[in-house]
Amino acid sequence: MSALLNLEQVDAFYGSAHILHRLSLTVQPGERVALIGRNGVGKTTVVNTILGLASLRGGRIRLGARELPRPRPYLAAQNGVVVVPQGRRIVANLTVEENLLLGAASNGKGRKGPWTVPEIYRLFPILQERAHTPGTALSGGQQQMLAVGRALMANPSLILLDEPTEGLAPVIVDQLGQIFNAVARQGTALLLIEQNMSLVVRVAERYCAMAKGSVVAQGPVENSPAGLRDLEAHVMV
Repeated sequence: MSALLNLEQVDAFYGSAHILHRLSLTVQPGERVALIGRNGVGKTTVVNTILGLASLRGGRIRLGARELPRPRPYLAAQNGVVVVPQGRRIVANLTVEENLLLGAASNGKGRKGPWTVPEIYRLFPILQERAHTPGTALSGGQQQMLAVGRALMANPSLILLDEPTEGLAPVIVDQLGQIFNAVARQGTALLLIEQNMSLVVRVAERYCAMAKGSVVAQGPVENSPAGLRDLEAHVMV
């Protein structure tokens, strides 16, 4: 079975700035992988390289069996990969429900799957209550739920979650952890870019630790105090 995502010896740049250095990373169908590391090591650049927002100048990116010599956002979407971006990026002049429908519209191939507006409302009841409210009028936690729901509307094979708990209260983080596990049980693979290691041990089954633009360690996630300490040590490198 082909990996959903395969980055092989990738070098990526912003202009002349060399950010990713021969980085290799895979996500298998249905797998939950955490990409961890301190700020500034290039975690978000991994996402931006897959989308073509950073310049790929070495190595290979494959989405399933398809190689992307020139990655673009629409190519990721066409191949079942969607992003929940850092900062959420809710469209200001659209209601909650219109933001959700925008997620479905971004799926150019009309992918079929379990996620519809009613199913998103079952997963996030607060979104149904606020369906006709402007998306940006929601609280930070509710906006993050909307961003996840919008991504699910494309019925992706893989969701890239870039710092989804940034700035959120612990109780909301706990709710999101439950939601991510519910999404994974539906068969959607997750690449979780996250600094909150207590969330990582509850959601991920494997970690890849980054330093200086490369993956320097990887292994199974152990949901225990010892496993949490091991992950936190990688973030401090």
